[in-house]
Amino acid sequence: CDIPIFHDDQHGTAIVASAALLNALRLTKRNINTVKVVINGAGSAGIAVAKLLLKFGVKNLTMADKEGALYKGKAGMNSAQEEMAEVTNLERKNGSLADVLRGADVFFGLSAPNVVTGDMIKAMSPSPVVFAMSNPIPEIMPEIAFAAGAEIVGTGRSDYPNQINNLLAFPGVMRGALDARASDINVEMKMAAALAIAGLVSEKELTPYFIIPDPLDPKVGRAVAAAVKKAAVDSGVARIK
Repeated sequence: CDIPIFHDDQHGTAIVASAALLNALRLTKRNINTVKVVINGAGSAGIAVAKLLLKFGVKNLTMADKEGALYKGKAGMNSAQEEMAEVTNLERKNGSLADVLRGADVFFGLSAPNVVTGDMIKAMSPSPVVFAMSNPIPEIMPEIAFAAGAEIVGTGRSDYPNQINNLLAFPGVMRGALDARASDINVEMKMAAALAIAGLVSEKELTPYFIIPDPLDPKVGRAVAAAVKKAAVDSGVARIK
């Protein structure tokens, strides 16, 4: 069966996380090229998010896991983590998650419950962005993050604002890929999907509590499918005229 592979828990999460970051930066007037991002969780989902953020222009990105920061030459990493250590944490910082979070603008959690404290949020840059996506219990509960000074908080949960749910990407990505008869789901298509999701929140609608569409908004699937189909055609992987 000649169908391109799309891992929703990896690539879908990366697309939606990227969309959330784009709108958070739009709201807070931060620059994607200079913003300092920390990702906790160096498994398949965390690595997929990191790769897409790098494509979008994030330059200052550090990954961490339960053993602390990933850096070039660190012992005990698998091959995928070694690959990421070549292109992230360019200052080669060593230390715990608390260490690398100091001064960071944005936190992405794809790891485990309750690994971030209010003091760790206070040590980040002023008014940080916190995407605690461990589900059902996030890395830090939103009320604790807000109390510690976070400006924007997102989770994977439906009972808090800013649900970062891969449902926003799927099935629109697959619909667009199938409509284009695409031979691949490439990075251009993933980026197009993230931009389509982010673009569904207008400047007037954008607030700290609404940076990303509702996963059940019927406009999302159509917008993502159209953007992905166009990106497939433009990038040469479509098999339609």
